[in-house]
Amino acid sequence: MQAKLQLPKLLAGLSTLPRDAIFFLMASFVNSTGKAIMWPLTTIYVHNVMGKSYGEAGLVLLYQALFSVFGEFIGGNLYYRVGPKAMITGAFFVSASALFAIALTDSWTLYVILVCMLGVSNGISMPSMNAYVGFRWKEHRRQLYNVMYVCNNFGLSIGAMVGGLIASISFSLTYMLTGGTTLVFAIFLFYFMKESKASDLIDGSLDSKPKKAAPQVVMNRKQLLGNFRTYLFLAFGSMFFWLSFTQWSTGVAPYIDEKGLDLKYYSLLWTVNGVVILAGQPLTSWIKKRFAQDIVKQMVISAAFTVTAFSFVLIFHDYYFYLVIGMILATLGEMMLLPTIPTFFSERTGVYAPFYMGLAGGFANLGRMIGPLVFGHVFDWWGIAPVFLIGTLAALAALLMFFIHANLNKDSDQSAELKLSTSI
Repeated sequence: MQAKLQLPKLLAGLSTLPRDAIFFLMASFVNSTGKAIMWPLTTIYVHNVMGKSYGEAGLVLLYQALFSVFGEFIGGNLYYRVGPKAMITGAFFVSASALFAIALTDSWTLYVILVCMLGVSNGISMPSMNAYVGFRWKEHRRQLYNVMYVCNNFGLSIGAMVGGLIASISFSLTYMLTGGTTLVFAIFLFYFMKESKASDLIDGSLDSKPKKAAPQVVMNRKQLLGNFRTYLFLAFGSMFFWLSFTQWSTGVAPYIDEKGLDLKYYSLLWTVNGVVILAGQPLTSWIKKRFAQDIVKQMVISAAFTVTAFSFVLIFHDYYFYLVIGMILATLGEMMLLPTIPTFFSERTGVYAPFYMGLAGGFANLGRMIGPLVFGHVFDWWGIAPVFLIGTLAALAALLMFFIHANLNKDSDQSAELKLSTSI
């Protein structure tokens, strides 16, 4: 009932956004749905289809995350030099090609290479997409980041649910469908994204009137990196957050498989994730208004929810129902965190947001990289309980990092403190 009541509110919120932003959200929703058909099942695909151990499956995810780190840094550093259109559409075309190739090969070596291609291309697209949204619809970015998060994650949940059903028929089909949706999204963006000038991106204006010469944004990386209070603890917090979150794929997924449960029960967890994201918006909105009006405080509260979720799962994981409760609590933490990171950098770092988004995204992918490697081997050696213990400790570390970040960034507008310039 709550989800039904929330849907009209979400639709009403969409009506206040520009029409082109709504088209972008729709296309992004389709893309996220397609990708979710494949991504939660990677561990089981490597183990059941490729015949490798769960530790080797974790190693594959490590490679993918490592190359995502490189991609994030590339995307953040070359945003203005190459332009968002070329970077984003090119990255998605590469991703689609890699996914189609995976569906057609049974070579382990080629599979690993293609997964690395996926990692770097996905990494390039992420900071560029977030920065593009923040600059193009500047006056709507807070609302848009949140709506985009809700739509994308609801798409992820639908895709994960469908993915388990499709995988029971054919794993190759999951990669073909994912490649197809990625290709469609790339084509859409190729025709949809029109601006390429830095001036358009900075001031958010996208009309066809003549403009002044585009400014060349100076990327003084030493000075940008020296502003550690703006990004460092947030980046480490993101890293530990995602390290803890990867236990769902490289801990819970094989645990459910080992217990003899059907893959649909794993996919159902992600359906729960999507339902909570949609139905839980009133709760998270109330929490923000009551306890965390500032976005840096929202990060702290999000980590507190994550710690609670994984502590609960650590103690109570013998029955599937307890995993569902853990997913609900973890999802509330995720809802509080993910939209705030691009919002924080867009509002606090101005034209340098792509650089900082790429930097923080790289750290987040380090967590995605370390998590599968650790959890995969720990599960092979000792089972699920140590996996949940490590995940809970990582969530505690994330809480500490976000707490430090919040105390260093109490000022609601610190972008002027960067004291960085652009040359015209």
